[in-house]
Amino acid sequence: MISEKDRYFMTVALNMASRGIGRVSPNPAVGCVIVKNGLILARAHTADSGRPHAETQALKQAGGEAQGSILYVSFEPCTHHGETPPCVDSIIKAKVKRVVIACEDPDPRVSGKGIEALENAGILVDVGILEEQAKALNIGFLRRIEKNRPHITLKLACTLDGKVALANGKSQWITGELARRHVHLMRSMSDAIMVGSGTVLHDDPKLDTRLPGIEHKSLRIVMDTDLSAPPSSKIFQDAKENPVLILYSAGDPKSFEEKGVEAAQVDTNNLERVMEILAERGITRLFVEGGRRLHSAFLKSRLCDELLIYRAPTLLGDDALGLSEAMNINELAARYDFERKSIRTLGQDILETYTPKG
Repeated sequence: MISEKDRYFMTVALNMASRGIGRVSPNPAVGCVIVKNGLILARAHTADSGRPHAETQALKQAGGEAQGSILYVSFEPCTHHGETPPCVDSIIKAKVKRVVIACEDPDPRVSGKGIEALENAGILVDVGILEEQAKALNIGFLRRIEKNRPHITLKLACTLDGKVALANGKSQWITGELARRHVHLMRSMSDAIMVGSGTVLHDDPKLDTRLPGIEHKSLRIVMDTDLSAPPSSKIFQDAKENPVLILYSAGDPKSFEEKGVEAAQVDTNNLERVMEILAERGITRLFVEGGRRLHSAFLKSRLCDELLIYRAPTLLGDDALGLSEAMNINELAARYDFERKSIRTLGQDILETYTPKG
C-alpha cells in the first residue's frame, strides 16, 4: 500500500534524477533512494553519459545494509545486458524486500520485464507512484522511444512588437542578462543545441554553457545546407574538445573536419529524417536556438514540443525581422495553435512557455 512516506521518498528519488537531465543520453535520467527503518541509507542518480546506473550506485553505497530495505527508483530497473549487468540482478542479489517504481520503462528491452523479474524473486513491487512527474522528467527519452525523435524545444528572443533581429540579421542582444543566463540553464539540460548557418554568420555564437558551477558539453549542431558558414567561426574553434556536428546537403566539409567537426550529409530540408538521425545517435532533448529560418522550418513541419519566447521590453519597428518566415497558411483553420503553460519575469524581460494544442 502506497503511503505518504512513499511519496516523500519517491520525491527525493525524482529530485536526484533531475540532476541527470541533459547528461545521460541515450539513457533515461533515473534517481534511486534506499530506505531502511525510515532512514535514507543511500541515494544516487544515473551518472553522466549514462553509466553507472542509479540503482547500482545506491546499492554500492548501502552495502550489506541494503538487505531488508525499501528501494525507491524513478524508472523501471533494466533487465538487459549492456556495458554493465542488469540492475534487477543487483537488486535481487542485495536482498531488498520491496521496490517502489514511479514509471514503467517503454523500451522493448525492458518494458515490464524488470518488474516481473523482481516479483519472481519474491520482492514486493509497487508501480505508478508519482508516475506523471517521472514521465515529465524523462519526456525526451520517452519521445525517442515512442516517436523516434528527440523532444524538441524552440527558443526565440523577441521584442514587444515580435521582432527577432534587425533587417541585416543581427540579433545580439535583444534580451537582458537574466534571460541570457536562463538560456544557458536550458542548454545545460539539453543533449544537443541546434542553430542554422544564418545564426553562425550573423551572431557568431559559441553555443557553450557558461554558468558558474555547471560543467556541461552539449552536442552543438549547425544546419548548413551548402556549408556557407565560415570555418573560422567561434563555434568550430574548440570542436576537438567540445563536440560539433554540421549537417549539410552539398559541398566539401574537409575544412570543417580538419578542425575536429563531425560532418554528416543529409537532406536538410527533410527535418523528419534529420530528427531520426539524431534519435539514432541517442539524442533525447534538442534545444533549437535559431535562427528565424530554422524555427520556421520546424514550425512548418509541426516539429515542436515546447516553445520558449523571451520577450524584451523594446521595439524594433517594421524594418526588423519577425518571429517566423512565411508559413504558407491560407486559412485560419490551418493555423498552428499553442497553449501557454507559464509566464515568468526575468529582470526586465518575460519568458513565455507554450506547448502545441492537440
